[in-house]
Amino acid sequence: MNIKAQNKISTGWFVGAIAAILIAASGSQGQVTLGTENGEWRYIGGTIGHTRYSPLDQINASNFNELEQAWVWRTDNFGPNPDYFSRSTPIYVDGILYTVATPRRQVIAMDPATGETLWTFREPETIRHQRSPRQAYGKGVTYGEIDGRGVIYITTPGFFLWALDAKTGRPLENWGGAFPVGGFPETGVIDLIPYLVDDWGPWQDYLVAGGEYDPDYGIPRELGMVTASAPPIIVNGVLVTLVGHQPSYGQTRIENVPGDIMGFDMETGERLWKFHVIPRPGEVGHETWHNDAWRFSGDMSTWAPASADPELGLVYLVTNASTVQAYAGHRPGDNLFGGSLLAIDVQTGERRWHFQIHRSDQWNYDLPTPPLLMDLTVDGQQVPAAVQNTKQGLVFAFNRETGEPIWPIEDRPVIQTEVPGNYTAATQPFPTWPEPVDRITLDGITEEFVIDFTPELKEQALTILNGYRVGGLYVPSLPETYEGEYINNVGCIGAGNIINHPPAADPTIGVMFNSHRRNCFATGFMRATNGVDRDNPNYPEPGAGGATPNSTPTTGTTVAAWLPGSRRRAGLSTIDGLPIYKRMNNQLTAYQMNSGDKMWSLPVGETPEAYTNHPLLQDIDVPNSGGTGWSVQMVAGDLLVQTRALSEGMAQIEPDAPLTLNARNKMTGEVVGSVPMPAPGQYGMMTYMHRGKQYIVVQIGSSRTDYPGALVAYRLPD
Repeated sequence: MNIKAQNKISTGWFVGAIAAILIAASGSQGQVTLGTENGEWRYIGGTIGHTRYSPLDQINASNFNELEQAWVWRTDNFGPNPDYFSRSTPIYVDGILYTVATPRRQVIAMDPATGETLWTFREPETIRHQRSPRQAYGKGVTYGEIDGRGVIYITTPGFFLWALDAKTGRPLENWGGAFPVGGFPETGVIDLIPYLVDDWGPWQDYLVAGGEYDPDYGIPRELGMVTASAPPIIVNGVLVTLVGHQPSYGQTRIENVPGDIMGFDMETGERLWKFHVIPRPGEVGHETWHNDAWRFSGDMSTWAPASADPELGLVYLVTNASTVQAYAGHRPGDNLFGGSLLAIDVQTGERRWHFQIHRSDQWNYDLPTPPLLMDLTVDGQQVPAAVQNTKQGLVFAFNRETGEPIWPIEDRPVIQTEVPGNYTAATQPFPTWPEPVDRITLDGITEEFVIDFTPELKEQALTILNGYRVGGLYVPSLPETYEGEYINNVGCIGAGNIINHPPAADPTIGVMFNSHRRNCFATGFMRATNGVDRDNPNYPEPGAGGATPNSTPTTGTTVAAWLPGSRRRAGLSTIDGLPIYKRMNNQLTAYQMNSGDKMWSLPVGETPEAYTNHPLLQDIDVPNSGGTGWSVQMVAGDLLVQTRALSEGMAQIEPDAPLTLNARNKMTGEVVGSVPMPAPGQYGMMTYMHRGKQYIVVQIGSSRTDYPGALVAYRLPD
């Protein structure tokens, strides 16, 4: 599709734009911009609705090219492992920037004008920290106020909750309690583990059998492991903590502690409530866990950040699957509340509504970003909306007060597993509108998406494809003993792991911006069963894939999904290295969410020369599929501020990729300004107004540059 066609404005988009203007004129959207008043950026997602939006417009299309580098702040000054791909977006409150750095997840306060470090806080060392599988994945901090005093809250890799004075970094007095390990202060900290396990059956059995809690070590290795990556969120005085585990694709056991969600009084640290993410007898969703799997199956993390609506008193959380994500035979059923969007009442901890985005996950489709909260006008009716983006490239839109879908969502049959003992859900939900970011998501490699730059290429691609069973998103692994008519199953996803390139939105006009790329794959073969010695606490079997020094040993029965070849996606056959489907490497798409229409969709960067110079593509005008990496962006005033994020592998494919920070026209996607960057972007960015100057701060990092992990700030010249 050419640029002119991509930028064509539909009637539906025009109606949506008019509706957005009417909403803006009515002044009814203060709630969805909460957090960016007075030039601040109070949440890691900018607003409490996680839209990565700010109304600041001192930097605009007319002067963007004049931006100068104000300062650079380096993470490698704080330890030997700077975490090349920093995931922590700073916040700016009351004249100070706050962030976290390094696997120790040190809290940093800095001067927003110079980048000078004002204070740091580092949690004393524990074995729990050393065991944490998510040390370097801290996404930031949370700010709150107690009687006018600023407080920084953070959840650490060892699963402690801290409250720190925002001006000094000292642990808060008369908050939480003493922790009996050397080096910890007498106050300002809460050990979250006892609260998490106090009503958990395996823990109670452990105590009855004579076990004791070791606060330095945490949960006994034979029971499980817990950590955190996202900071808590404060809603109406309640501090809601989020939970992480070892990534499900790397787990070596079928048992673990469930990632129950808890609420604490932000002023005292008193626990107020707990929500069971794996429902127990008598709770909604318990029937979705067959064969009593709820008793032992754990995880169900809320490792991504959260968004919230204080007026409704609701916090919105997204979850991943339960243990061993490549196989569900040990946890048959749809497994609520895995793969779900949850709306929880912050005063009571009760579920107000939920929607399960995918059932019985075996594809690592966990929800990596919270819903974007916007007030929309749909068919003339004002709707408080929650827009949930997924790794698959689907866009779900709900009334955030009631949970009702704004547009219909259909259950569709999906391919069923052939692995003996495994379980797959018969159907999965698909939104009827908006359409996915990439339509290949729905049915996979149909003829529309087959490479067809020459008749010969198309014929070869179709011949290869005829050997596969083509599906869409939910293509299961075949057993290694499979001898059917297909080489393998093949499926496609249209977005990717958007935790690395989260969507952004302008909630004042209802426009959303989504970064995505296309990936098609043939699934790996899965071993059907494997006997496991329950009496050996130090299992796994030699050579087990995914096991790490921090892994909890396997004590389950018949699961071998972690063994070599079990889950890995086998490569789809190519034509002399060319994929048989049309590439889409790096694409940025804008939606007008008042109507659900796509406004525009453009490639970001240029197709790598390794592809365009392929011998089979000589003298062919190959459409631009975008460069490597991802697009990361935020909205600032009338601009979509955007850059490219490159991992080390991607940088090797495109070593001369231009490193620039771009300003785009929100309504067309056109680049209207650009300035150089010292290193590729990573994950996100933010903006704030300090002493009359607007700053843009970008997370950057690459080992091929002088900045393995850093923040770079831009402002206009004096």
